[in-house]
Amino acid sequence: MDISADLSELGRTPVAVVCAGVKSLGVCVAALGADEFPAFFTPHSGCKAPSRVDTPQEAAAVFRALRRLHLSNGMLLAVPIPARHVAAGAVVESATNQALEEAGAQGIKGSDITPFLLDRIRQLTKGASLASNIALVINNASVGAAMACALQGMIATEGGAVQVGNASHSGTSQRSRL
Repeated sequence: MDISADLSELGRTPVAVVCAGVKSLGVCVAALGADEFPAFFTPHSGCKAPSRVDTPQEAAAVFRALRRLHLSNGMLLAVPIPARHVAAGAVVESATNQALEEAGAQGIKGSDITPFLLDRIRQLTKGASLASNIALVINNASVGAAMACALQGMIATEGGAVQVGNASHSGTSQRSRL
């Protein structure tokens, strides 16, 4: 199993992580617009999501509620691949399955699995996986930005203070005291 650094951080830091597939460490987990987790390059994994939100604004409201409970952990929002990229994603998904089989056969695991998979998938797709990965990153960033804007709007509407570094101010800033 490959344990990403973001997963450890998510378990101890009040942040929202937007991703394209299944991850969980005992934190609030929701899928965007779906009842099951996406599987990175395909919108369907067959794994039921514990909760569903239909918009980035709903995700922001859930995150805001978690912050009000003063929990020290974060939230994970699983976002399906955009419909316009599903066909390309299917090619990458097939290559991923082949690369996983090869990794298993070669005994590759732990922190070596991700670099192996990325390189092998790139080889198998003749570089097409890079375009799909870029589409996932852009989509996740877009959803994350919409979620952040909605969260900031909630805080501003409530007249909440915002914090920049260690100093508290009224008004707006890049980093909100949640």
